[in-house]
Amino acid sequence: MFLAIKELKHSKFRYVMMSIIIILIAWLVFILSGLGNGLSTLSAATIKNLDADYVVYERSAGATFSKSIMSGNLIDDIKKNKDVKDAAVFGSSMAAVSKEKTDDSSKKTDVSLVGITTDSFIEPNVIEGKQLSTNKKYGVLANSNLKDDGYKVGDEIRVSNSKMKLNIIGFVENETFNHLPVLFANMDTWREYQYAAPGADNGIENPVQAIVLKAPQLDKAQLDKQFKGIETVTKSTAVKGMPGYKEENGTIVMMLSFLIVISAFIISVFFYVITIQKTSQFGVMKAIGASNRFISKAIVAQVFVLSFLGILVGIGLTYLTALSFPKDMPFNLDGKLVVLYAITLLVISLLSSLVSVRQITKIDPLTALGRVE
Repeated sequence: MFLAIKELKHSKFRYVMMSIIIILIAWLVFILSGLGNGLSTLSAATIKNLDADYVVYERSAGATFSKSIMSGNLIDDIKKNKDVKDAAVFGSSMAAVSKEKTDDSSKKTDVSLVGITTDSFIEPNVIEGKQLSTNKKYGVLANSNLKDDGYKVGDEIRVSNSKMKLNIIGFVENETFNHLPVLFANMDTWREYQYAAPGADNGIENPVQAIVLKAPQLDKAQLDKQFKGIETVTKSTAVKGMPGYKEENGTIVMMLSFLIVISAFIISVFFYVITIQKTSQFGVMKAIGASNRFISKAIVAQVFVLSFLGILVGIGLTYLTALSFPKDMPFNLDGKLVVLYAITLLVISLLSSLVSVRQITKIDPLTALGRVE
């Protein structure tokens, strides 16, 4: 490490330029990861937030809420399964709402109307106002970002293409579905909207889209055999089944993968060129007794110091940059992702230094000494 630090101090400009490259790469990696995580959160935050283990769909729906329709009465039989600790029905719809009897009544806001059972384990905690109640059939819980559109507790809102009028009784946090803010409503209210058209429910009694299960020890294959026409999947599979979720994540992951590969190539080339330039010096060191291991450790230490500091600065710049982003930008820099990508970048940087290490082991002291000026 001593040799590495001395070298870094001696050639400040050269290594500062390399540090800047590492900082820019790390900065871009963390910005992209934050945007990717933000997009996935917008797409399926409500499902990710569920304190559940499995989701039951109609078998032919392909684990997609919008394609599934099944009887909510099935929940009573499912609860009898010894491995099921709790169960709750779930339904979702796309809707547009506007304020009732105000100057902004013509302005419509796209939302996801989600139907749940009052007081069920999947009902989110309220940060302002009151929880859902059976006494208020048309009372809804709204995601807090609707406040930016001027909505507040007590507002009466009108649902487009419907005679339904809802009343905001409370606000919840970080609840989005299909990239839209969520309105949580009683299941009967949701059914009234979703299946308003005659025959839309296919004659199914108490129709729902899915049944959410709290059952960590459940044998889903056995449950599917027990009840005809259902498909049980894990919560993570349900999240991946959200429209566009896999495609969005796949694009971001591919971009990050290319960026990390490119960063490894850049770092490898940089230190390889430096190693070639210092062949004579390394030859002298070998001639006076320095081992390949000693010199290699110095090279790896240089890479570690530059990468570690560059990644830390990149993280700091990312958080500072995030402060300037508009509120509606889907940016969510998860702490676990930061640690994961930081370690990945550091490991990739260290592995890239092996190219220089291999070159050092090939240096012949006698040949190198002949090149000393």
